Amino acid sequence: MNTEKIYIFDTTLRDGEQVPGCKLNKDEKIRLALHLEALGVDIIEAGFPISSPGDFDSVESISRVVKETTVCGLTRAVQKDIEVAAEALKHAKRPRIHTGIGSSDNHIKYKFNTTREDILERAVKATVLARNFVPDVEFYAEDAGRADLAFLAKLIEAVINAGATVVNIPDTTGYCLPHQYANKISYLVNNVPNIDKAIISCHCHNDLGLATANSLAGIIAGARQIECTINGIGERAGNTSLEEVVMAIKKHKELNFHTSIQHTKLYEMSREVSETMRMVVQPNKAIVGDNAFAHSSGIHQDGFLKEASTYEVIAPEEVGADTSKIVLTARSGRSALAYRFKKIGYDFDRDQVDALYKKFLEVADSKKEVQDEDLKLMAEEITESIAYKN
Repeated sequence: MNTEKIYIFDTTLRDGEQVPGCKLNKDEKIRLALHLEALGVDIIEAGFPISSPGDFDSVESISRVVKETTVCGLTRAVQKDIEVAAEALKHAKRPRIHTGIGSSDNHIKYKFNTTREDILERAVKATVLARNFVPDVEFYAEDAGRADLAFLAKLIEAVINAGATVVNIPDTTGYCLPHQYANKISYLVNNVPNIDKAIISCHCHNDLGLATANSLAGIIAGARQIECTINGIGERAGNTSLEEVVMAIKKHKELNFHTSIQHTKLYEMSREVSETMRMVVQPNKAIVGDNAFAHSSGIHQDGFLKEASTYEVIAPEEVGADTSKIVLTARSGRSALAYRFKKIGYDFDRDQVDALYKKFLEVADSKKEVQDEDLKLMAEEITESIAYKN
């Protein structure tokens, strides 16, 4: 069965770097960019060139070393921004300028103190200018999640006519519910006459914890690019998580989509970004968290040990993680206890496990997690007892 490709636009080096304390130097950015290319990312947003000399230098350097992946630079709908971005991208094999302006009445009134007509004019002017420098121009309609649909459609039609090859529909404040975001994409698909001349892109923030759900709703409704970051890092509550959307697409084959991401490298990439940006991955983070493949409840452990798919829809090897973990707590059962004993070299029969289980519960009630050292002490006690009886 033929499947449609979903392009993965990674903005870890731009939006992800906006997290307080996650500033990267040029060498770190270059290293991560090369890892992202090896991961199979289609577009790397390398930075915001006009924001600082360092960012310009990083975008230019990444443009020199990335061989196949599209390298993108962010701008505002401002002439100088676009000219500086074009200069930074001049060595890229596949350059893209990402320009745009606010589209919601909230932004138009309070951020720009202007009118819808002026926003249209500035958007078209910026797109035309960007196309003079590069053949691939992405236009972002900032705060599209709260924009008036009819005006948003008019804006998108205008920038596509002006040469935009990709139109980004950001839920900048993470406001939308999945059905609302899907309806917004569907409206554009059905009401923008030239929409077939551009790729629709989803850029969803996680303020309400819905970034991944909204991005998936967006591609189901007709978008074909997802903008995301490794570990979901980004401004405020973060962005769509690359590993989450990629694995959701992989697992739900009924969607008939695919990506170019090398999914067995996801765990390694997650740790690389975490260490480089000095930002810990939360333990319960989907796909790449330390507890993503850990089981501590007795019912779950018993089911998992009988058949992994009873409680895991992803095998750890699929994302490059080591193995699933059976964590021993006061809620663990006998099957998990026997399994962990076997892992450290003790093959006890059912009666012995029953005897050990009482001791195990005493230990488990006194600490959060029972470790191998605790199990060895229990094993030695029962082994000595058996030897004494014999």
